[in-house]
Amino acid sequence: MRSSMRNLGRRKVRTTLTIVGITIGIWALVVFGSMANKIGALVEGGSSYYADKITLSDRAGSVGGFSSAPMALATADQVRQVDGVAAVSPAVMMLMDDQASAVTMGVPPMINGSIAGSDEGLETFQVHYAEGRALTAADESANVTVLGSDIARKLDAHVGDTVTLKGEPFQVVGVLEPTLTAPDQAASVPMAAAQRLFVRTLPPMFRSEAQPSEVATTMVVYPTPGTDVEELATRIEREVPQVAAMTGEDFDRQIGSATSILNAILIGVALISLIVGGLSVINTMAMSIAERTREIGVKRAIGGGRARIVRELVVESALIGCLGGLLGLVLGAVVVTLGNEAGRASGTVLFELTLQTALTAVAFGTILGALAGFLPALHAARLDPVTALRYE
Repeated sequence: MRSSMRNLGRRKVRTTLTIVGITIGIWALVVFGSMANKIGALVEGGSSYYADKITLSDRAGSVGGFSSAPMALATADQVRQVDGVAAVSPAVMMLMDDQASAVTMGVPPMINGSIAGSDEGLETFQVHYAEGRALTAADESANVTVLGSDIARKLDAHVGDTVTLKGEPFQVVGVLEPTLTAPDQAASVPMAAAQRLFVRTLPPMFRSEAQPSEVATTMVVYPTPGTDVEELATRIEREVPQVAAMTGEDFDRQIGSATSILNAILIGVALISLIVGGLSVINTMAMSIAERTREIGVKRAIGGGRARIVRELVVESALIGCLGGLLGLVLGAVVVTLGNEAGRASGTVLFELTLQTALTAVAFGTILGALAGFLPALHAARLDPVTALRYE
């Protein structure tokens, strides 16, 4: 190891520039890989949420400039009459801010309202509480809220504090643990409060006609055990024609394919940077071997085996890759941390650096360095000792 470090130190500028090349590639891999992790976590959370259930929305889609078209709450009664439906949980969802942030990863900050217990115990998507408790049916007439972890951090709110949502004060009764998915960006309130806030967001011509207690924006349908979810979704759309149904498979098709393409682009950009770094390692090792041809000839003449020559040179190139990998990881971690902290106030958390990503980055840099140095090392080991000794 000492001899390898000493050999690398013979041409400090060249070695440093090569390490910088690997560092940039690994930095790109860490940053883009962390972004892909965040996207993957959001998609995985969405897949878990939508699995084995059906989400209904108004078939007319978006209306005007607000986030979701209103539905008649009475529609839930029609859906309950469809064969195969075990429970229907109406809800109201709206943007927390009047305008969504221009840059966001996943859903923007939202206000969600539903009737506690309306799922009849069939909801399988579990959340855990860092502070406080969940909303209950007894809260239906109160202005109380449970905050997601990102929203709580943005508002610097804890249980017992009062936060303002759409101009109204709400007392915080619970704060969720981080999920790395949509619940982190949500403030959950009782259904009555959500209906009241939502109607205020409607254009005046709709607002004057809407009764808050009769409004929903979405409904979650829980099938009876053994019911085919896709068939039930088709049956609901046929028997309740004013709604559009989305299943877990629909979510995966719509979001999963787009996510796969985006992740491939992100990782592809990082790999291109690494390939450039690998070429610089090959160049560095080839030049180093050319300068040390006579030294290699001496080693071969006194009995140094080809395998030993290859091993020594590959170790040197692997060291270059490892150093570049470690520096790239540190630089990438700094960028990820600063980026998340800069966007946390607005709820825009773009990166998730995992231990697997960190270890993969360093290992990839080391392996890339070793592979890039293998061909030059093999060429050096095949040098004729006599010819190498005469090399000037």
